[in-house]
Amino acid sequence: MSALPATIAAVQKPVVLVTAADLAPQALALLADYDVIYAGKTPTEDDIVALCQRHDPAAIIVRYSKVGAAAMEAAPSLKVISKHGSGTDTIDTVAATSRGIAVKAAVGANAAAVAEQALALLLACAKSVISLDARMHAGNWDKAMHKSLELGGRTIGLVGLGAIGLRFAKMAEALGMRVMGYDPYAKNLPDFLQSVDLETIWRESDAISLHCPLTQENQGLLNSDTLARCKPGVIIVNTARGGLVNEADLLAAVQSGQVKAAGLDSFAVEPMTAKHPFQQQPGFILSPHIGGVTSDAYINMGTAAARNVRAVIEGVAPESVN
Repeated sequence: MSALPATIAAVQKPVVLVTAADLAPQALALLADYDVIYAGKTPTEDDIVALCQRHDPAAIIVRYSKVGAAAMEAAPSLKVISKHGSGTDTIDTVAATSRGIAVKAAVGANAAAVAEQALALLLACAKSVISLDARMHAGNWDKAMHKSLELGGRTIGLVGLGAIGLRFAKMAEALGMRVMGYDPYAKNLPDFLQSVDLETIWRESDAISLHCPLTQENQGLLNSDTLARCKPGVIIVNTARGGLVNEADLLAAVQSGQVKAAGLDSFAVEPMTAKHPFQQQPGFILSPHIGGVTSDAYINMGTAAARNVRAVIEGVAPESVN
């Protein structure tokens, strides 16, 4: 009889906590030897802590909510926090490092999806797609009075030249745009992409697109000072993180005409609260942080996150996980 508890313990699967209600079937197949627990559609940080206390996960796959020190403290078996995406700003990386917990991102898994969303927002801003559509549905025909902006021959400045930024750069170059970029860590850039400093981005860009992670150093990167240094009528696109933009300053810049239009897929507080000033202000094209939400990216991010979990726990290279 005494051997039974040991036998049971031996077959218990390591727990993977997913801070969402689902994971792609392809990702679940990679985690067949793990016990996958879901936190639900809209988990709070307190929910995550409670689930960590209850299940003591060996891994957390982060889709929604934040994972902070309290959750890590509640999970003594935790070995890896794996992001279902490329940005790790919702994970307390300092707390993880101090506890010897690996933090991994699904780098490049959603690059195509987010780059396409950035292009969609850029084109919508330049071509007045949303306002013209609304006018047409209201029975108007504005051909005689409307002029949109032609992007070919104009300059776009990219802040961040990782997988998403480089993918978007190729799209902009294909439109005939002059492409500049700022990224102190980027190497081996394509010939068509001119590496410049931030001052050149502000001074020379007709459109600016943000593709960098959010850090303490670049919080509020776009603000009244930097926006004032831009060309009058600049277009702003942000598919990265809302904290990169001082929202009050951007609102004022759109209202004054310093910014022609802003296409935004991320915000300082998410979900966006009701009666946010952007919602009633012409010149803003908004989407609910869905740049990386496509059927393909859902699979790519899920499988990459699952591989990163197994790579850390099983001590193998991610690319060797099938």
